[in-house]
Amino acid sequence: MKPVAGIGLRSPHLAEIVRDRPATGFLEIHAENYLAHSPALGTLERLREDYEVSVHAVGLSLGSVDGLDEVHLDRVATLIRQLEPALVSDHLAWSVAGGRYFNDLLPLPYTEEALGVVEHNVHRLQERLGRQVLVENPSCYLAFAHSTLSEPAFLAELVRRTGCGLLLDANNIVVTAHNLRLDPGTWLDGLPVTAVGQYHLAGHAVNDADGETVLIDDHGSRVGEGVWALFDEIVQRYGPRPTLVEWDTDLPALDVLLGEARRADQALGIKANARAA
Repeated sequence: MKPVAGIGLRSPHLAEIVRDRPATGFLEIHAENYLAHSPALGTLERLREDYEVSVHAVGLSLGSVDGLDEVHLDRVATLIRQLEPALVSDHLAWSVAGGRYFNDLLPLPYTEEALGVVEHNVHRLQERLGRQVLVENPSCYLAFAHSTLSEPAFLAELVRRTGCGLLLDANNIVVTAHNLRLDPGTWLDGLPVTAVGQYHLAGHAVNDADGETVLIDDHGSRVGEGVWALFDEIVQRYGPRPTLVEWDTDLPALDVLLGEARRADQALGIKANARAA
């Protein structure tokens, strides 16, 4: 996939995209929205004639000590085989315990034990899909007191052990760095440059928690200026990569979302005519 900016495909925009075929680098879907046969899946297959597609899973639960749900994994694998996307990704998080699914991406401690769990699950996922998967850094709100590794060190070691790639989410870095009082530039140190396969950008909310300002990764607004600034640094460090603008709540008009993608293209050094081509 070319290092251009794309947008998340969300159902309120679907009819307009089908009708107008607006210029954008690629479309990204959440895997779990397309695991059953549906008119939306049929429409997505037709859009593949004009757009590259990436698949972003949210429910594989790579941090689950129970291992991957093989039924869910088979359904995701069927979708990947059907769409043949350019990129496949999921999160450094867990969402399943004892057979129960939680509607959230929950954190895990950064320890050798947790690393072994994620390593096993990523190996299984890549084996089942027959391809490399990108793992996304999460948004963090609290740190585990017994973590023995930093998040970047955890991710770097996961790459070394499994051969997976990284999906670097600039918004998540800003949210984590603010909430845990870290320096976002320092956070980037030590990540393997060649493993970074995609970027994500999104907006976040600013909340007050008993007098403390907490950033919430809600994907409900324009990309913040602090995130754009960090994204400039990321592109300087790692070079252009396919970049997704995520917007999942309080969805704007499609033109607004496309405008955010155009700004991302500018940061990547992509000219408008090259993007349209």
